[in-house]
Amino acid sequence: MLRIADLLTGVTGRMPPDTEWARKPLGPVVIDSREARPGACFVALRGEHRDGHEFLAEVVSRGVSAIIAQRGQVTRLSDCWLVDAHHLPSPLAPSDPTRPLCLLVEDSLEALQRWAAYWRRQHQVRVVGVTGSIGKTTTKEMIGSVLSRQFRTLKSEGNYNNEIGLPLTLLRLTPQHERVVVEMGMYALGEITRLAQIAQPVIGVVTNVGPTHLERLGTLERIAQAKRELVEALPPEGIAILNGDDERVMAMASHTRARVLCYGLRTECEVWADGIISQGLGGVHFRLHHRGEVLHVETPLLGRHSVHTALAAAAVGLVEGESWEDIVAGLEQIPVQLRLVALPGPDSSTILDDTYNASPASTIAALNVLGELPGRRIAVLGDMLELGDFEEEGHRKVGREALEVVDMLVTVGRLGRITGREALAWGMGEAQVLMLEDNQAAIAHLRKLIKRDDVILVKGSRGMAMEEIVNALAKSPESRG
Repeated sequence: MLRIADLLTGVTGRMPPDTEWARKPLGPVVIDSREARPGACFVALRGEHRDGHEFLAEVVSRGVSAIIAQRGQVTRLSDCWLVDAHHLPSPLAPSDPTRPLCLLVEDSLEALQRWAAYWRRQHQVRVVGVTGSIGKTTTKEMIGSVLSRQFRTLKSEGNYNNEIGLPLTLLRLTPQHERVVVEMGMYALGEITRLAQIAQPVIGVVTNVGPTHLERLGTLERIAQAKRELVEALPPEGIAILNGDDERVMAMASHTRARVLCYGLRTECEVWADGIISQGLGGVHFRLHHRGEVLHVETPLLGRHSVHTALAAAAVGLVEGESWEDIVAGLEQIPVQLRLVALPGPDSSTILDDTYNASPASTIAALNVLGELPGRRIAVLGDMLELGDFEEEGHRKVGREALEVVDMLVTVGRLGRITGREALAWGMGEAQVLMLEDNQAAIAHLRKLIKRDDVILVKGSRGMAMEEIVNALAKSPESRG
């Protein structure tokens, strides 16, 4: 359990005297004032739209025990003990131990990261880091499912995969945890290196390299370089688990001191699969091979591409010494469907909700899932953002793939029109393509279009907020009947 002493030691490097106040436990570490509660520690971060320092009085009223804030942003804060991290008082103890501590630092985010790195070092756990252009969250969840069969496992929540989310995950560590699984995302070179410095992973899993964030990094080679930072950070006794079907990922094998284990659909991989059978909304069945052993696995994840996710999780279980029984159980008994979720829609239709984000590769994978299902297939595809120079070709590629799969294509947004026009150019009928400007137009048209037993895939980049479409359809009177 975190205590005031851990906060001060982690951020300032100076341990306070062993007093009842220093031993005072801290509740959850939060960055959202709405999550502040008695005993919590609130970290005031400056974001693009809101500044956490605006809510300091509010979190004090909610009973927090500590605050991390940037000096210069706090002049007065009633009922708090203001302490500058660069000029610690002596003795390091408040005159009134009931008052919350407000620790003033140069940079709140850097202080949060320093604290998390310190706290991780206090625990003898093995950390698994997961990165890749697509599939990070699902892979992290599957690995967590496998490891939790034998080990007390902490994993990052949702998509807590950045310079804020990863430290918050590590600050949830307790002495009871034996394994930690963290997702590592990035927007620029050097970011995964920093995350690895904080988390100190001994196992690194790289799922793939694709054009996600190409607008920021410029080339696929630079994206691969950024993802490679994870395996470069592994210690000599560590293990790099690489997708053997992705050439750019396998090229990382020569950039790590760790042992390399590859997974994929090729027999050359140490962990590989064949006999893949998609069972529609029932998941996927396949044969898993490792050193002459063959196991039959059924996973509830949707689509043939999910086999790679399962193989990565199985590989982690193997290197951690788990039994085949536990590994297979972890693959087959994941607690919830991940990312692509099947929901009941109007008039006994089915909605495939994959609205979290989109890239050409993940959209094509979702289209492949749609193509494996019976019924009239409708794809509702929004703009794929941050593709840089691959923007037009990426949308064209999806349009050509949609032609082979869908009975009707609905695009949303300016870039979606590229997808629609490409499908038309390759022979899709004009009556099969509907190009719309926004979500509201899509909702209105879909309510008229959807028929009994249709299957509707909804997917787009996070900035398109296409969950609005899913929510509107799922809440329609027909879907409740």
